[in-house]
Amino acid sequence: MKILSIETSCDDTGISILDVKGGIKNASFKVLANNVSSQIDVHIPYGGVYPALAKREHTKNLPFVLEKTLKESKLEKKEKPVDAIAVTYGPGLEITLWTGITFAQELAKKWNVPVIPVNHMEGHMFSIFGKGKGKFKIPAIKTPILSLLVSGGHTELVLMKKWMQYERIGETVDDAVGEAFDKVARTLGLPYPGGPQISKLAEQERKCAPTPGVGEFSDTRCRGKFVLPRPMLYSKNFDFSYSGLKTAVLYLVRDLGGIDKINETTKAQIALEFENAAIECLVYKTAKAIEKYKIKTLIVAGGVSANNHLKKEIQKISKNKVKLFLYLNYIKNKKKTPKPNSIKAAGNLRL
Repeated sequence: MKILSIETSCDDTGISILDVKGGIKNASFKVLANNVSSQIDVHIPYGGVYPALAKREHTKNLPFVLEKTLKESKLEKKEKPVDAIAVTYGPGLEITLWTGITFAQELAKKWNVPVIPVNHMEGHMFSIFGKGKGKFKIPAIKTPILSLLVSGGHTELVLMKKWMQYERIGETVDDAVGEAFDKVARTLGLPYPGGPQISKLAEQERKCAPTPGVGEFSDTRCRGKFVLPRPMLYSKNFDFSYSGLKTAVLYLVRDLGGIDKINETTKAQIALEFENAAIECLVYKTAKAIEKYKIKTLIVAGGVSANNHLKKEIQKISKNKVKLFLYLNYIKNKKKTPKPNSIKAAGNLRL
């Protein structure tokens, strides 16, 4: 079975085609083609994604990305090139999601194939099974499974007691962690996308200042120059909050005289403390959930999962406790992401 997937949940236009074999618990995929058209350069002047521009770019890019993907798959001359179409239906920017959904519906009518709606977050979960070199395999994994899904639009913990049956046990009550990274980067005068810029500065400073482990944030002797709050760290649930942390950075910069008065060393110190705070909240809540629900398998996915500090801290809490699936082989080229493959993988299992 060949499945074409379409991803337009935010600012990347992604289309790919997979050849699928196996059943729901042992599915394997051969990537025939996977193409992404990035909009980063379009949105840089705005310091973030401008929804109306994103929609315009998707509308312009979808036909060209489809043509390229069909050619690479050697399916462009077939009257019915695929057996089904998987498309992201949400969550995401509604205005951009509909461009992909409408495009999928038009193709489905033309080719007389079914459309499979796929949840964006489910796609994130399956993204960690990409093996590279055109391979994508869903292994046999033990339940219960916990997924930490972290991106520019989402921060949540999802429990899977049975395969593909989900329960959200924790989520952000305000801003997503990726959004906080981008907005703090803007406060510090760093370019969009801000996450990698914050991490780069933080890593430079981390070599000079020891970093405390999870749950030791109150020990200021182990910290750098600044101390920022860890909102909801010890709340009785598994929810997160990043609005207050983001605002604390804004007030800190203001109290230091504004961004024009801050040198590069101070920027790095703030970046370090912000990253420590943001990641500590994620890791601490994840560790608590692992303990409470007796988790066998941990999945960490989404754009923020590329953060090196998060990877290191997650590996510490999962060592000898759970089987960890972490997207370690994050594509370094910021203009390419693996999302369409994962949307298609989830689509096949849904079909």
